[in-house]
Amino acid sequence: MRKFIILFAILVILFLWSGSALAQGELQFIKLGNYRLENGQIISNCRLAYRTFGALNEDKSNIVLFPTWLAGTTKDLVDLGLIGPGKLADSSKYFIVAVDAFGSGVSSSPSNSKLQPNQAFPQFSIKDMVDTQYILLTRYLHLTRIHGVIGISMGAMMAYQWMVSYPDFINKVVAIVGTPKLTSYDLLLWQAELNAINACAGKSKNTCMKVVADIHNLHSRTPQYVTANILPESFPQFLTEAERGIMKFNAYDWAWQLKAIVGHDIYRSFGGKPETAANTIRAKALIVWAKQDLTANSEPAQILARYLHAETLELPGDCGHLSFLCASEILRDRVNTFME
Repeated sequence: MRKFIILFAILVILFLWSGSALAQGELQFIKLGNYRLENGQIISNCRLAYRTFGALNEDKSNIVLFPTWLAGTTKDLVDLGLIGPGKLADSSKYFIVAVDAFGSGVSSSPSNSKLQPNQAFPQFSIKDMVDTQYILLTRYLHLTRIHGVIGISMGAMMAYQWMVSYPDFINKVVAIVGTPKLTSYDLLLWQAELNAINACAGKSKNTCMKVVADIHNLHSRTPQYVTANILPESFPQFLTEAERGIMKFNAYDWAWQLKAIVGHDIYRSFGGKPETAANTIRAKALIVWAKQDLTANSEPAQILARYLHAETLELPGDCGHLSFLCASEILRDRVNTFME
């Protein structure tokens, strides 16, 4: 009988623990009603999705925001091991607020809007994404300041926008393989993907996303990496898997986020001058770029880093834009040290 009682007690503890684990990272939504974007268009029945991880400390000084990248979701951040105890976003120390961007297919997007589906969906911007994140943090989570923002790729674009939009709200910013302003080479890449989608008018969207996948995969890694790691005889399998990974995304969601990226420029309100923008930035910054990145040219990030006297990290290797995964331990250790 005593053994049964002990076993029952253990099962109860495990049940309670599992319930707590499920609560961690549960997908939640806030309703923003008919939300007016900076271009004047309105998203009807606007919703923003988010997840939280870790515990909020007594003085609410340990909040870290983690927005998503192009076509990424907060679930991806978890599945790739970027959020959790001892991870890049360390939930054993910080209260992580991960937010699904507009166009992710989770928050309001062309693919999930009943009133404004697909091409009828309003065009949002990177700044709109940041503004709604600010609303989430202030009006719904009742925060007056956060410790930091961590962003990767498109998420890093949001991190840069945070620095100029809400300079007194954040202490630290980690911008990883992103840019404060696109170069002409960046624009060439994203416009090529947009053109591929636009050329598919009246055709199967899977057809155009297959072309987008090829363009995207061509730039996400370096030629050296592809040559060294993918043998010609295994190329058909690689191509099939790479295309399948991107063809699952909705073409309108992808295009709307692309257009937000193309319009991204944190210097627009500062006469196009990085030095003027830098004078308004108060957050300490860690700016990270990849040694070889064909997706996000690192020059604008390096220029801003010099104006800010920011900490910097160049990710080594030939993984290109995906260096944040290939050099994940180097990145994690540096970010964790910086965030302390």
